[in-house]
Amino acid sequence: MDHSLFLHKDPSLSSFLPSAVKKPWAPHVFTPSSSPSNFTFTHRRPLRTGFASTDFNNRKVTSVKASAGASHCDFSSLNAPLELRSAPGKFLTSVLQNQRQFFHFAAANELKQLAGDRDTAVGRMFLSSDSDEACLHRRIAQLKEHECQAAVEDVMYMLIFYKFSEIRVPLVPKLSRCIYNGRLEILPPKDWELESIHSIEVLKMVREHVSTVIGLRANSSVTDNWATTEILRLQLGQVYASSILYGYFLKSASSRHQLERCLSLALQDGLIHTNSLKFPDLLPCGFKSLVFGLVSDMQSVSLGLGPGRQEKNLEELKYYVMGFDPETLQRCAKLKSKEAVNLIEKHCCALFGDEHTGMLETDEVILTSFSSLKRLVLEALAFGSFLWDIEEYVDTVYKLKDN
Repeated sequence: MDHSLFLHKDPSLSSFLPSAVKKPWAPHVFTPSSSPSNFTFTHRRPLRTGFASTDFNNRKVTSVKASAGASHCDFSSLNAPLELRSAPGKFLTSVLQNQRQFFHFAAANELKQLAGDRDTAVGRMFLSSDSDEACLHRRIAQLKEHECQAAVEDVMYMLIFYKFSEIRVPLVPKLSRCIYNGRLEILPPKDWELESIHSIEVLKMVREHVSTVIGLRANSSVTDNWATTEILRLQLGQVYASSILYGYFLKSASSRHQLERCLSLALQDGLIHTNSLKFPDLLPCGFKSLVFGLVSDMQSVSLGLGPGRQEKNLEELKYYVMGFDPETLQRCAKLKSKEAVNLIEKHCCALFGDEHTGMLETDEVILTSFSSLKRLVLEALAFGSFLWDIEEYVDTVYKLKDN
């Protein structure tokens, strides 16, 4: 079994792809933002950060865009393919650019305010259910929920962007601005930084995936890395999107693997029987959502396996994943929230869509190096891994929609 590409080979997993990256590919219109180069936050609500001297309001901020010109493919520190349109998205962009040290305070505050706004609108809808204004409040609640969902997706995107900035890796800008005379080249590669976010066992599967997807061995020479190949823009977009999903899956499976190790050790030491009420509090953040169904899965997997095989499954993520039944595989691979699905779709459309029309070209052939292909795949894997973390965090503050 080829572990690195089973995500692409399993037809049941293709159903988790956003609509914009499924086959057949339907034309998808992405309208670039036409916002002015400067905007002022004159209507933002007061930001409560716990720092009385910090004022995030009424601040003029330059909108960050990739520029075409002498540096055709601009990798500036705040350059991202997706241009955020919601007030919270633009606001967090300004905070990250001007007061980075307060970014997490600002993001948490935005999430709380959005959750409060949505809950207030829903509460009014229920209170007025028997009144003549019931229809009006129902419509207001629907509009507010839609507005908050779009804003939360922007907040999630900025949180992911922040994680990339922590490892000093700028996201690849719109590809249409990086292609010159039909050739795409992404420099610097940043391979080491993008690989550094993964554990050793996850990194093994990451490298297998990269090697299989782009057809380049892990120990390839420099000459091989800089050799050129042709690829359809459509195909490149599909590889990128599926790699995001694979990165998301690896993070989910790895977290489940670590949790199973904890539970196995706890069962051996008798902690679950003696301290069952406190044990969940010992689990790392994000693991509690994986607990349900895990104990029964462990019991079913352990049946018929010798101690050596069971120990090997617990030690190596690769062999652990091989033991997944279809239900467990689906649980780990499926995006948990609608917001995550929308975010992947919007990001891929912004990255691979034409700069002027927003259309995803289906017949454009791109000449690029294997090094640049590797950079894109590694970025997508990191994006998926970060998305899993951010989704877990945001859901604790703002309840996301189930996918």
